[in-house]
Amino acid sequence: MPAPVVTVLLPARNAEATVTRAVESLLEGTFQEIRVLAVEDGSTDGTPGVLQRLAAQDRRVTVLDGGGRGLVAALQLALSHADSPYVARMDADDEALPRRLEASVAALEADPALAGVGTGVELFREDQPVSPSLQAYATWLNSLTSAEALHRARFIESPLCHPSVCLRREALQTTGGWEDGDFPEDYALWLKLLHAGYGLRSLPEVLLRWRDSAQRLTRTDARYAKRRFLWLKAQYLARGPLADGRPCTVWGAGPSGLTLSRFLQEEGIRVERFIEVHPRKVGTRIHDTPVVSAEALGPPGRGLLLVCVGVRWAREELRADLTARGWVEGVDFLCAA
Repeated sequence: MPAPVVTVLLPARNAEATVTRAVESLLEGTFQEIRVLAVEDGSTDGTPGVLQRLAAQDRRVTVLDGGGRGLVAALQLALSHADSPYVARMDADDEALPRRLEASVAALEADPALAGVGTGVELFREDQPVSPSLQAYATWLNSLTSAEALHRARFIESPLCHPSVCLRREALQTTGGWEDGDFPEDYALWLKLLHAGYGLRSLPEVLLRWRDSAQRLTRTDARYAKRRFLWLKAQYLARGPLADGRPCTVWGAGPSGLTLSRFLQEEGIRVERFIEVHPRKVGTRIHDTPVVSAEALGPPGRGLLLVCVGVRWAREELRADLTARGWVEGVDFLCAA
């Protein structure tokens, strides 16, 4: 078998009903120089037999035994067996559209500054409509089609759909790849790659059908709770934009702003003040930090403003208003919720 250009890492656990279509959608794609490393990770259904059958039918499929150690261990195991310049992700219940890998490789070869690209995604589920909030998240993901836009948005939410990405293997090896811990492994990887100076972006074309289900880890695993995302944001804000010791102001004294500020303080970052529009909060102190009105914000240049407004339309209105007043996103302010 010729050396592949792309190795696809596909962990599978109890995916008997969906993994055949996931693998076949890759094998049927327009980009044929691939190898699929399917990691059987402790299934209790018929997944092992399905994977073995797929491997017997196409020599581009190899089955590895993950031992039931979890997603990150499965990914790192598969990565250790990869010898291609590019490594792609795939989940066992999603479907790649035909041009997914072809378009991803073309984008990476056209821009050496990129460590990886995701693609536009289409959400689906069979039992009920996809929730409006998840649809809004997918729309936001699909909008981050430049490295600059994704970099500016990196502290809002996880800015790439994990099973849609194709990455340079060298970038993964240089930064250590996925890490296991009490945090979302995909968001941690994006922040780590960006912190190391690599670029990331999404392709505008929808090239992955992304399944939503009640069993998704983002719904069932505590590592994907909002609090753990905020903890990661604080880690990389402290290492990056706030590492120069600038004063920090948080716009929004709601749950996200307060939790982020506590995690920042644990990293040695002092939150100087909260900005609030709620009249009952203005003039109070929270954790000994003053809460002031929006009118007290003043001009840019005092420090870094973190916008922690969880409602998307309100965040976008505030973003536009700050920009119109001369605040530069990424320099004077960052959206962090």
